[in-house]
Amino acid sequence: MSGEGLTVRDLRVTFDGFTAVDGVDLDILPGDLRFLIGPNGAGKTTLVDAVTGLVRASGSVRFGGEELLGRPVHRVARLEIGRTFQTATVFEELTVLQNLDIAAGAGRGPLTMLRRRKGVPEEVTRALETTGLTALRDRPAGVLAHGQKQWLEIGMLLVKDVRLLLLDEPVAGMSHDEREATGRLLRRISGDRTVVVIEHDMDFMRSFARSVSVLHAGRVLSEGSVAEVQADARVQEVYLGRASEPEPQAAAVPVPEEA
Repeated sequence: MSGEGLTVRDLRVTFDGFTAVDGVDLDILPGDLRFLIGPNGAGKTTLVDAVTGLVRASGSVRFGGEELLGRPVHRVARLEIGRTFQTATVFEELTVLQNLDIAAGAGRGPLTMLRRRKGVPEEVTRALETTGLTALRDRPAGVLAHGQKQWLEIGMLLVKDVRLLLLDEPVAGMSHDEREATGRLLRRISGDRTVVVIEHDMDFMRSFARSVSVLHAGRVLSEGSVAEVQADARVQEVYLGRASEPEPQAAAVPVPEEA
């Protein structure tokens, strides 16, 4: 396990002549809980897609001393990197325990993975405890609440001993209590890992971010603590400008409070 964080240099992603990510530099240290925020179309998800090999990019992305750009998705995943998407991807007909067991069981055949084992692997037990799903271990994933499915998906990364987690709007659609529980979960798992969160929920960001990068038009507009970013006149201008536009999506972006 490397103690290095995520280092991004001059990252660029272009689609048919449109530059979605335009020369982004980021330094995210181990143990950080970094939030990526910005208006719709700012390049947040595309940036994470580039890091994980889903889109082609130029520049440099390094984690644990390894260059990630140019590697296919499965080879990036082997470097202790995992991500979630806005909709949780779990095996709904299987139990919580079986989902975690499958995630932890690389190299075992599918029939072996589905068969109940005499003991529960230590990494699965830890993931159940960390995510707060121990009492639900024998429940089918399909009947879990929305937030619990997201926690299960995070647990499925934890059993793989992922050291860089990239989470795309993990609290979208959650209740207030689920958002608070998710924030506490992210704090727990970021102690010895690097966690990057794409987020639109400004209240959630203010409560749990350790550091923030604001993207706008594919570039880093501002970076720092929550207070520093909120006090940045450029951030206020971008959000105020977006909020004043007539499009429904733009109008839905909350305006950060002034520090």
